[in-house]
Amino acid sequence: MELWTKQVDLDWLESNFPCMQACPVHTQAGRYVELIAEGRYEEAYRYARQPNPFASICGLVCSHPCETACRRGKFDAPISIRALKRFLTERHGPESRNPIDLFPERPKVTREEKIAIIGSGPAGLAAAHDLALLGYPVTVFEASTVAGGMLYLGIPEYRLPRDVLQAQVREILDLGPRLELNARLGKDFSLADLRARGFKAILLAVGLHRSRELPIPGHDLDGVIKGVDFLLNANLGYRLSIGKRVVVIGGGNVAIDVARSAIRHQQEMTLEVLSSSLLPDSLSPTELDVAMKELMDVSRVALRMGAREVQLVCLESREEMPAYEEEIDQGLEEGLKIHPSLGPKRFIGNNGKVTGLETVRCTSVFDAQHHFNPTFEPGTEAVLPCDTAILAIGQTSDLSFLTPADGVETTRQGTIKVDPKTFMTTAAGIFSAGDIALGPRSVIEVVADGKKAAEQIDRYLRGTEWKPRPRRVQITVLDHHQMVADQTLTAFDEYSRLPVPLLPVDRRTGFTEVEMGYTEEQARREASRCLQCWINTIFDGNEAEGTECILCGGCVEVCPENCLELVPLGQLRVSPETKARLMAEAPFHAGTLQHLEVDSLPCTEGSVMLKDETICIRCGLCAERCPAHTITMEAYEVFEGDPEEQMMEVCVK
Repeated sequence: MELWTKQVDLDWLESNFPCMQACPVHTQAGRYVELIAEGRYEEAYRYARQPNPFASICGLVCSHPCETACRRGKFDAPISIRALKRFLTERHGPESRNPIDLFPERPKVTREEKIAIIGSGPAGLAAAHDLALLGYPVTVFEASTVAGGMLYLGIPEYRLPRDVLQAQVREILDLGPRLELNARLGKDFSLADLRARGFKAILLAVGLHRSRELPIPGHDLDGVIKGVDFLLNANLGYRLSIGKRVVVIGGGNVAIDVARSAIRHQQEMTLEVLSSSLLPDSLSPTELDVAMKELMDVSRVALRMGAREVQLVCLESREEMPAYEEEIDQGLEEGLKIHPSLGPKRFIGNNGKVTGLETVRCTSVFDAQHHFNPTFEPGTEAVLPCDTAILAIGQTSDLSFLTPADGVETTRQGTIKVDPKTFMTTAAGIFSAGDIALGPRSVIEVVADGKKAAEQIDRYLRGTEWKPRPRRVQITVLDHHQMVADQTLTAFDEYSRLPVPLLPVDRRTGFTEVEMGYTEEQARREASRCLQCWINTIFDGNEAEGTECILCGGCVEVCPENCLELVPLGQLRVSPETKARLMAEAPFHAGTLQHLEVDSLPCTEGSVMLKDETICIRCGLCAERCPAHTITMEAYEVFEGDPEEQMMEVCVK
């Protein structure tokens, strides 16, 4: 293996790796997807877990922005990256039978500055994870009886099994952070108390635990409840009493979670009624098992005959609903009825109990400036009968724990005011991250916030001795690069995204997990669709090695996606801005420009090779076809270096 230094444009390289760029924690998703295709699962898991302390959680409930950015989606459908992450964590995550411990030697406490984290949700625990690895003594304070924040209290168990969540939390706490449950800021202690106890930095990561109010007539009727309260009680296992006809108001993910949870509670209530009225007083375990299975069948039939119903009302049209499409589809499969483009006008009641929701047709949700400003059509009022109405129109904060003496300012939106770069509040040494600082966000965005806050806390405590971690770029020149062995160019066009297997609808009772995940064969097939975007087609010939382009056009002819074009320089238009940048980076572009001077562009002699990176499938045929070896296929990877090491780029051949 030959090593040498090579000048590279890291911004350009990373711009061609869109799934990594889209991930808030910059997971190299394509790397672990490729390794799955090759059957190298342990290596793949390390790529998935290294930047993300909540990899197992994200394999189940991530909003997967990486999939939205996936270049494969420009051809047919994106890679099912989230489901492939789940495939890995089920094999090697902390919840698996064969867990891989990325930190077999527990980090030692090397710093004396104590750090307090308020809230054990994804932001707080992500920060605790990274700060523990940096050697800090960390204490996490949680107001609830369980750790996990809204991961536990807000996400239903059919989407996020509690054993997976508990294993992920345990893995983080095993690195050293202390957890104190039933410790509520503002009731059991104050920020002043924490400072008095010697905590040098405090991170507020308490999340948004209150539902937004809906101040319409009848909102105080019995049977009108708040979505977050409903989920909190359901997820903590408290007994809930809901009616036969439930209306959920809202169009986001929380509304869908509330509606699907309500369906499951109705199933449980139906089963309880049937069991109490139909089962004999004394049955053997075997007889009870058979009888319960029969009752489950009876309850399903009863539900499908309209014995109970859950309906959802939202301002948005079906296409505008902000909830995840797959969650909406699963809700519809389970019997949820959705009424889009309807706004709640008033609750109707009788003897103090809600009996219906009067709605009105919503003609638009946003104004011309895309501000929330719904308009309604008079005369379209209608009533949906219900005996329970659940509000799921958004979440808000509870900042009652703050006092004027704390010096922590808030915003008009009800969040804590922070510097977006440092996550510092207006009080020195007090930081904030996650929903409470930046408003409602997805799980992976909140995890990223926690990690960034940890870095800024470290920077604050170290002061002038703090140094950013440098990055080292490794370039690997690939000899005779080909796509994954079982992915021929024919197969590339023949099959698309493989649906993630789901539990059949007639088996979705109670809070049994709905998504079943890929088998090994399915995972490898889906992973083989990856275009390996971290591999680039490099035109880098030079006269000394005899690898200058001879303008034969062979690469253009062989390209299956027509992403290469050989154009006479006379047809090229070069803007003043482009010229200025080329001149400023002259040494870097010397190989690209060959014998040309920037001032001479455009000129009448010579040609230029244009490449559309957005449609290249990294098949490597152009490099194979090039007789002068001007074209190479090169993979790159970025590593974090030690602060004491000099930043360098290395090329491997």
